[in-house]
Amino acid sequence: MKLDPKIPAGPLAEKWTNHKENMALVSPNNKRKFTILVVGTGLAGASAAASLAELGYNVHTFSILDSARRAHSIAAQGGINAAKNYQNDGDSVYRLFYDTIKGGDYRSREANVYRLAEVSNAIIDQAVAQGVPFGREYGGLLDNRSFGGAQVSRTFYSRGQTGQQLLLGAYQAMMKEVHSGKIKDHQRQEMLDLVLVDGVARGIITRDLVSGEIQKWYGDAVVLCTGGYGNVFYLSTNAKNCNVTAAWRCHKRGAAFANPCFVQIHPTCIPVSGDYQSKLTLMSESLRNDGRVWVPRKKGDKRSPNDIPEEERYYFLEERYPSFGNLVPRDVASRNAKLVTDEGLGVGETGLAVYLDFRDAIKRDGESVIRAKYGNLFDMYLNITDENPYELPMKIFPAVHYTMGGLWVDYNLMSNVPGLFVAGEANFSDHGANRLGASALMQGLSDGYFIIPYTVGDYLAGAKLPKVDTEHEAFSEAAEASKGQLDKLLAVKGKKTIIEFHRELGKILWDKVGITRSKEGLEEAIDEIRALRDQFWKDVRVPGDANYYNKYLEFANRLADYFELAELMALDAIDREESCGSHLRDEFQTEEGEAIRNDKEFAFVSAWEYLGVNGKLETKLHKESLIFEFVEMKQRSYK
Repeated sequence: MKLDPKIPAGPLAEKWTNHKENMALVSPNNKRKFTILVVGTGLAGASAAASLAELGYNVHTFSILDSARRAHSIAAQGGINAAKNYQNDGDSVYRLFYDTIKGGDYRSREANVYRLAEVSNAIIDQAVAQGVPFGREYGGLLDNRSFGGAQVSRTFYSRGQTGQQLLLGAYQAMMKEVHSGKIKDHQRQEMLDLVLVDGVARGIITRDLVSGEIQKWYGDAVVLCTGGYGNVFYLSTNAKNCNVTAAWRCHKRGAAFANPCFVQIHPTCIPVSGDYQSKLTLMSESLRNDGRVWVPRKKGDKRSPNDIPEEERYYFLEERYPSFGNLVPRDVASRNAKLVTDEGLGVGETGLAVYLDFRDAIKRDGESVIRAKYGNLFDMYLNITDENPYELPMKIFPAVHYTMGGLWVDYNLMSNVPGLFVAGEANFSDHGANRLGASALMQGLSDGYFIIPYTVGDYLAGAKLPKVDTEHEAFSEAAEASKGQLDKLLAVKGKKTIIEFHRELGKILWDKVGITRSKEGLEEAIDEIRALRDQFWKDVRVPGDANYYNKYLEFANRLADYFELAELMALDAIDREESCGSHLRDEFQTEEGEAIRNDKEFAFVSAWEYLGVNGKLETKLHKESLIFEFVEMKQRSYK
């Protein structure tokens, strides 16, 4: 396996511009000859499909949902970063780049991150032109919020519905091309395999989730935009339909999986309230602009939070990190929430929560101002918890949210499999070991609107692609393999439900591959995952059959991939003997709980090659060295 990042030479600020100027082009007449398959229609997929179709390519889009409007991008709340410097507070493209590199704990590629910061301003212009209703100041100018890991206000927002509004903008652009005939939109289709012809991506296999029919699709390039894999933990902030199957099946066809252990734990989620739960609810990081995080100083203090005087409140983030306070990055905030609850200072019935308090902000600005900023988020919290956050502090606790790992891609967002491009959360490229808040929407739209249209064209202009259709034997082989997996699941006829298996897998991961990890715990996790996977294939119960709508089969098929991914996550975590960003090893931290990085031995991207499963996952580690020419690697400090 060769990992060539294809980073352009030259000064950091000129790499992308020079690279675009030297790319090969496809003439307008020739674009009509190419077919591009876009899998996933969230922000990255919808924006990529719309842009490619607008250029003249024939595009097919595939979604497991009944409408692109239901993609999980809709759930993003707080905002999207851009280096416009509208607040005149010292922001710049370089500062956004540096904050992102530092926030990711120096485990991301310099060139990719700088390009993300560089393109950010164009995203805002694009969204405004589409009519996205960003929040505005009294005079009509676009407003900005602060977010974790930055000391400037650069986050554009639409109350607590930013993802929804941006997705509607991309959806409208996509549907315009659907109606023009340049995009063929295929809904309720799940990708089950990648088709390779002579080692090149030339198509996909899908299952119609309504009829159960296995279908073959050919294309000249495949663009994978299927999101992250946080649902491997069972409980996460992700929608239940979010899954890893498309990316994992590409991995099994040869695409390297990079940094699988880098999983973001979001600090502000509504805590678990019972075993009946199947997902968790995120409360936007933007709330930490005005909300103050605290716990009682006295262990076991059961008084109402409003009865606890100021001197008996421990504002632990403000005290430990005076420069950033409550706006430290997500990994730091999550780690410290766990530390204080481990010390017995947690609140709520379980003791696994901290307060997010708006008392002072309401007193300072008035309830009407807070309601205008966060009203829908407060309403959501009230509906779920039956507690009024205007009167009582919110109770929050960390939960699995975003995954920084994903399929390995080069600077052009192409995997090591020629013709397979990966955009958005499905790739590993921009966030290192920890994603800063308001960067997910930025990356998805950057990839879709402003990078993929260039790099896919460059690939197609130079690729020698023989004529292929779905009658090729590679399509038949992949379709049969997909059908065989489904038949194998149905043939088990065990007694244990899919949910029981998934919940047990999630508990193993949360306990031993969660906020903190240790060598001993990871070794135990690997053994437990292997044993549970073996039991799954002997005793899972999947009712029904494959030839019609069958949610049991759909979820069982995804869970089979989660078992293999879970083992890879633990293997990656045990191999990385350091603490960085979201990856905190107990053995590599200070007495105060701060991460200790090992740049000498671990300044690289872990890229794993799939070799099969034979009782255990057979895999091989490849490394892409991270070379920092323009920033100095140093221990992060937010104090």
